[in-house]
Amino acid sequence: MASSTIASTSLGKVTIIGSGLIGRSWSALFARRGYDVCLYDTVSSQLEVARSVLDTLLVQWGDEDWLKEGENAQTVLARIRYSDSLAESLNKAVYVQECVPENVQLKESVFKQIDELVGDDTILASSTSCIIPSKFTKGLKHESMCIVAHPVNPPYYCTLVEVVPSPWTTPETVKKTIAIQKEIGQSPILVRREVNGFVLNRIQYAILMECWRLVEEGVCSPEDADIALTEGIGMRYAFMGNFETMQLNANGAVDYCQKYGDNIKKICLEQQELGARDLSGPTLDKVSQYLNSKIPIDKLEERRAWRDDWLKAIAKEKIKRKDMALQNL
Repeated sequence: MASSTIASTSLGKVTIIGSGLIGRSWSALFARRGYDVCLYDTVSSQLEVARSVLDTLLVQWGDEDWLKEGENAQTVLARIRYSDSLAESLNKAVYVQECVPENVQLKESVFKQIDELVGDDTILASSTSCIIPSKFTKGLKHESMCIVAHPVNPPYYCTLVEVVPSPWTTPETVKKTIAIQKEIGQSPILVRREVNGFVLNRIQYAILMECWRLVEEGVCSPEDADIALTEGIGMRYAFMGNFETMQLNANGAVDYCQKYGDNIKKICLEQQELGARDLSGPTLDKVSQYLNSKIPIDKLEERRAWRDDWLKAIAKEKIKRKDMALQNL
């Protein structure tokens, strides 16, 4: 299912490797901004699924004013091509976003193939959520152009992208990757050194582990642990971070640490003594029972759509408020 060659635009051509959920999301984001996109997959039937999903998504974005002013769904869709030819897909690409499953051997194999086909100025980014780039890019001809750009699901409503260079990634590659992510409307952060789990998941897992321990120790139910997040700290974290919370919850961060620092340390030492837990056993039974009663397995897609509607509403409100703040400068 090779497509015709894509005509270049002023923004250039982006190749997406893998047509699953993340690959489709990247395709929509880059095309919306004005890039020509080639979505590659080895399985032609998967490309047909991707085409159908993107058609529906971009029509929806057009109806909801989620596209650039003066553009419609058909304009954006016309920028996306589909191909099962890797060589054709990579021809003249300025940026490649790999989106294959989380398997280091698979990523290593894919990057070796890409390495043989791209030019010397092409950025090679991976969507991996936890595999550090040095694990699958060492020794490539273009290893200096390889980097991780890890999105959050779904990327078009959760705009965070973790940019993770390897020890041999050039500063220019980092700079260009961050600039491209900002250009397409994402919110990139730089992970300054390789670390397991990057930034987002390390924070997320710390919260998950404490919720798990609280349930295991009988302090609260799984439902109440979730409510503590959704109706408590999650209300703030939708628009400001942990350190800014410190600043506002006292007379600045110094005052906050002087007032609460000793007890924070004490609690964290207690958590350290409790240690990490295997995510299994009776606590998993309790958590699973709660979740399956609230969201049955056969209702997951329906609940994901509900989640995305919430995220869309929050994202729109954040954009509106940012625009208002800029107008008032």
